[in-house]
Amino acid sequence: MVSRLRLRQLQLLISLDELGSIHKAAEVMSITQPGATKALSEIESTLGAVLFTRTSKGLEANALGRCVVRYARLINTDMAHLREEMIGILQGHGGRLSVGTIMGAVPMLVAGLSSLRHEQPDLSITVIEETSDQLLSLLDQGRLDLVICRTSVSRRPDAYDSRGNREEQLVLVANPGHPLASHSRLELAQLVDSRWIVFPVNMPLRLTLEREFREAGLSFPHYPIETSSTFTTLSLLLQDPGAVALMPWDVAKLNVSQGSLVELPLYFHSRSEPYEIVTRRGVELSSPSQALIRILTQ
Repeated sequence: MVSRLRLRQLQLLISLDELGSIHKAAEVMSITQPGATKALSEIESTLGAVLFTRTSKGLEANALGRCVVRYARLINTDMAHLREEMIGILQGHGGRLSVGTIMGAVPMLVAGLSSLRHEQPDLSITVIEETSDQLLSLLDQGRLDLVICRTSVSRRPDAYDSRGNREEQLVLVANPGHPLASHSRLELAQLVDSRWIVFPVNMPLRLTLEREFREAGLSFPHYPIETSSTFTTLSLLLQDPGAVALMPWDVAKLNVSQGSLVELPLYFHSRSEPYEIVTRRGVELSSPSQALIRILTQ
């Protein structure tokens, strides 16, 4: 299959999915309509399955077609990234860097990227914020050059090189209108009935919070909102006076200093596991990756 499929065929699939018409896709691809029809037939013959269904609105990808188109887009994007990196190498500047980060490391990464942009203004940069397990998966696939996360969530942490361990200070934050915002000291039991915003199951921040409840002899809050998104967490806190969330101080401090959020006076006995700069073991790092690691570990 790999030897028979061509890039132009994959680009045709993308055009068909976007335009829903053989005629329009052929125009975009600068080929004849019979040529486009023949190319689609060759693709479906290679894959042994029909990818598109004719409807009153035109061609629509079926379930298998959507799967194939999704990978066609990934390959097309990768080729565009390859071109950027080749130009950067040939010209001695520029290139491309793809970085992943957990929520708590966003401020550190932003500061590092700012310095890197001063050094290499022609560099194209992609940043993805996700949970540690998702970031390591993208790193394994080669879609990220380096990530800032925790390798402990992986079944094979020895597959990575880690450097620059950084401790994470955690705080409990809430809307200034929270009923307990004016208290000088709080116990976890007083917050059980709050509307909790928490990280997904088995993530380090979630495990830390679960340990706090367990050691306090309390049941974990029922019906929390689960999200790994910084923006979603902050938006929910700003909107809901009854909501609380455990967050890294580096992420929350700007909102706290501006008065849009308050830090609740709750002492946490548990400490969050440090995060680190992670790359795949045995993989040669690009110059932009090496430069960013140098900046982040200074």
